[in-house]
Amino acid sequence: MKSVPLPLVLLLIGIASIAPLKAGAPERLFELLAESPQFWKLLDHDAQLTTVASGFGFTEGPVWHPSGFLYVSDEEINKIFRVYVADGRKEEVLSLGDPDGNTFDREYHLLDCASVLRAIIRVESGGHYKILADRYQGNRFNSPNDVIIGPDGAIYFTDPTLDLVKGVKQEIPFQGVYRLDSNGEVRLLTMDLAQPNGLAFSPDGKSFYVTDSKQRNIRVYDVAPDGALANGRIFGEEPGSKGDGVPDGMKVDKDGNLYVTGPRGIWIWDSEGHHLGTIAMPEQPANLAWGDGDYGTLYITATTSVYRLKTKAHGFVPYLSNSR
Repeated sequence: MKSVPLPLVLLLIGIASIAPLKAGAPERLFELLAESPQFWKLLDHDAQLTTVASGFGFTEGPVWHPSGFLYVSDEEINKIFRVYVADGRKEEVLSLGDPDGNTFDREYHLLDCASVLRAIIRVESGGHYKILADRYQGNRFNSPNDVIIGPDGAIYFTDPTLDLVKGVKQEIPFQGVYRLDSNGEVRLLTMDLAQPNGLAFSPDGKSFYVTDSKQRNIRVYDVAPDGALANGRIFGEEPGSKGDGVPDGMKVDKDGNLYVTGPRGIWIWDSEGHHLGTIAMPEQPANLAWGDGDYGTLYITATTSVYRLKTKAHGFVPYLSNSR
C-alpha cells in the first residue's frame, strides 16, 4: 500500500550509503524499542539491520525464494523484480501497473495483487501473467492490496481503494476481504473494515488478522471450519501522526507473535494483543517476509530499499507444508 512516506532519511548506523537529510526532516534511525522483556526473546540486543538493495521507487510485497532471492514489487517503477540477497542484484520479472502484495501458492507459483488490473494474478514465465480473479458478483475489484495462502490452500486477499486509479469508477461499494478457491469462486469474508490491508493467519489456523490502514488498528476474527469469519474485534491499535506510516503488511512467527508494519517501523505483538516493542526503521516499511534457510530473518520492504534483520524467532510460512 502506498501511504504518504516521510521525507526519506537514510541515515543508518552500519550502512555505508547515507543520503543527505532534507531540511527540517526528523532524523530516522534503526532502533530496537522494547515495551516488554518478551521483546528480547525475539531479537538480540545487538541485532543489526543491513541493506540488501536500494534505489527503488516504492518497495512492497517481498517473498523469499530458497534459491537465494526475493521477489519484490516496485509500485513506482511498475515492475516486479528478483532481488538477490548476496549482492543486491536486481532482475526484472514482470512489467505491470502498480504491483503490490505477493505470495507463493503451495506449488510455488508467484501470486500478485495487480492494483491497476484490479486483479489477483499468477505470474507465468517469460514476463506473462494469468488473471485468477478480477470481479466479485460481476463487479470489478477496487485495488487488491495483499494476499496470503490460507491453511486450506485457498487464496485470501484484501481489496481496499488505496490504489484505485484516480478517475476510475469504484464498482464495489465497500472495501472487502475475500477468499478465492481452486475453482475460481470468490467469496466475501468481511466488509467491516474501512481500508483492509495486510492479513495473516495464526499458525493453528484458528485466528485471522487484518490491518485497517484508515482506522490504524489490527482486527482479529475466529475462523470457522468452512473458512467463514466470526467474532471480529480489535486486536491492537497503532496510532501515529500524519506521515508516520499506518498499519500495513504483517507476518507471524511460529509462536504466534505478529510483526506488523506501522508508524515509524515494525510493531511486534504477542498472540494476546500485547505490544512487545517496535523495530524503528530508517525508512517507512510497507511489508516484510521471513527468509533464509531457517526462516529466521526478516526481509523488509521500506520505501526505496530492502533491508534484512536476523531474529531469534522463526517464521510461520503458510505456503510451506513443513511450516504448520
